Amino acid sequence: MKQIHLAAHFPGVNNTTVWADPAAGSQIEFDSFVHLARTAERGLFDFFFLAEGLRLREHRGRIYDLDVVGRPDTFTVLAALAGVTDRIGLTGTINTTFNEPFEVARQFATLDHLSDGRAGWNIVTSSDAFTGANFRRGGFLDHADRYRRAEEFLAVAREFWDSWAPGAVRADVDAGVYVDPIRITTVEHHGPQFDVRGMATLPAGPQGQPVLLQAGDSEEGRSFGARHADAMFTLHGSLEDGQRYTADVKGRAAASGRNPNELKVFPAATFVLGDSAADAAEKAEYIRRQQVSGPTAIAMLEQVWGRDLSDYDPDGPLPDVDPTGDTSITQGRVRHGDPIAVAQRYRERAAAENLSIRELVIAVTSRQQFVGTAAHIADEMNRYVQADACDGFILVPHLTPHGLDDFVDQVVPLLQERGVYRTEYTGRTLREHLRDQPAMNS
Repeated sequence: MKQIHLAAHFPGVNNTTVWADPAAGSQIEFDSFVHLARTAERGLFDFFFLAEGLRLREHRGRIYDLDVVGRPDTFTVLAALAGVTDRIGLTGTINTTFNEPFEVARQFATLDHLSDGRAGWNIVTSSDAFTGANFRRGGFLDHADRYRRAEEFLAVAREFWDSWAPGAVRADVDAGVYVDPIRITTVEHHGPQFDVRGMATLPAGPQGQPVLLQAGDSEEGRSFGARHADAMFTLHGSLEDGQRYTADVKGRAAASGRNPNELKVFPAATFVLGDSAADAAEKAEYIRRQQVSGPTAIAMLEQVWGRDLSDYDPDGPLPDVDPTGDTSITQGRVRHGDPIAVAQRYRERAAAENLSIRELVIAVTSRQQFVGTAAHIADEMNRYVQADACDGFILVPHLTPHGLDDFVDQVVPLLQERGVYRTEYTGRTLREHLRDQPAMNS
């Protein structure tokens, strides 16, 4: 049987987190990061995943409510976590649009050294001028050029990682440590996005290069990830959608000359544990209503309609007016596509299922959810993986920082009993964690 891979997403600024829960903690205090990372490591997860935010999001001219207490720097947090964890991978989202290859290559090489080979890079792009306003060059990149820059960015970063030959650093007990410059290659690249000539300031880390992830659901993202990524992070939730997505990206990887089994697919997934199916369902309903309050539902609908909908009742029907097409009402968030088409789909679903605004938003924003007893969740996760809908899951708990505790205590042992999950780390690096382990019998 295929082995299940698991990763943990820090539940900070996203629509999954329930901040109203009395058990909710800080999203910026270091203890929160430590607890989740150590819990995931106790559960033998492949990696801890930290998202990045380069600008606070705004809605109708105000800071989006989930962003108001801030978003720490990804590299700083991951480097600090390297000192308080031993084996779990440390993966961060870093943008190729508003950074430079030399800088990012050096930062990931540093993290890989500090963590003894546990660094991972989730590669993302942006054409968002709102985010770009925080940077010297602003929103300079056309949407069509996002992945052209990412392709060249990665190529230059790899040149820096590969520029120190093995043995370039030599130690002499009398003279101290010195570098043989003959064994360091000058990086020289002249392209449409980057004009670089220089040298890496340190050798590559224990992995040689960090593990590469790609959040690729778009056509361009899928192709880019299939060529370069070690793992794909997707929002496709149902078993059938997962099977189509997995077959697609692994087929693209094979067409690029890669072994498709070396590309792992991780959909984001939430879970709700209960003592019985009914108990879990009741908890899940409560959590979803906490995640999407009345005002939150209106704000989310305003992102599609492009207009002020504050006079509408969240427990009433959808607006009878059409979207304006104005996307400026919300800044710094992923767009929903053609507003008219999206509104039509929403109206059709609301009519078919007799949904209010709030109920509709709850329905359309739900991620892949595993709801039930620990045994049911273990069986369902295993079903997805054995059916080639994915290779594992990036779990997004709804509580910070204790939301993963029950899963590790209750579900992980059952996966181990079924013979589909590791009982110990067999490697030290993140790249080793991602490799297929020998098949086991349940």
